[in-house]
Amino acid sequence: MSKLRVHAFTISLDGYGAGPGQSLDNPLGRGGEDLHQWFFPTRTFQRTLFGKDQGTTGIDDDLAAKGFENIGAWIMGRNMFGPVRGPWPDDSWRGWWGENPPYHVPVFVLTNHARPPLEMEGGTVFHFVTDGIEAALERAKEAAGGRDIRLGGGASTIRQYLNAGLVDEMQFAISPVLLGSGEPLFAGLDLPRLGYEVTEHIPSEKATHIVLSRRA
Repeated sequence: MSKLRVHAFTISLDGYGAGPGQSLDNPLGRGGEDLHQWFFPTRTFQRTLFGKDQGTTGIDDDLAAKGFENIGAWIMGRNMFGPVRGPWPDDSWRGWWGENPPYHVPVFVLTNHARPPLEMEGGTVFHFVTDGIEAALERAKEAAGGRDIRLGGGASTIRQYLNAGLVDEMQFAISPVLLGSGEPLFAGLDLPRLGYEVTEHIPSEKATHIVLSRRA
């Protein structure tokens, strides 16, 4: 049975998953890139984003790599797909990742504005879902064919799925960075009441990795 999983989502010590002032030139917001210094050097990041067979190994890389195992579809919010807001002016924006994005499976993008599916190289197809998080999850499960679905970002998208009790497992990294403001991950959520508990915590040199699981 498919699970909905979050992997390698990073927050600051003060709980923000992105900095303030996100834009085309600053997609992670001010200070946002500092969150991911545990992830950028890993072999998984270098291989997945740049096709390079190099990078660090160890705890951080092991956890980053786990996020690509048995994944048959992705779900992400529109802000993760790109900086365009409101109605799509045209179909020219094709994502941050070039013509061969790192997903290689169907990706379901939550949006309020319809757009035709976007086929990319390597098997990635972006589908734009306008009828809510549960509809996106149902479509992703069908596309995944029994494999798991990975929930990307941003923070508000993950909060919606957590608040609905739909995330089965979440592995996030706490980075030793203070942002002060931005996109909070857990704001307004009572995770124990929603049925989540900490099932694992793994320190590395650059981050502390936490696993949340939904109680049966």
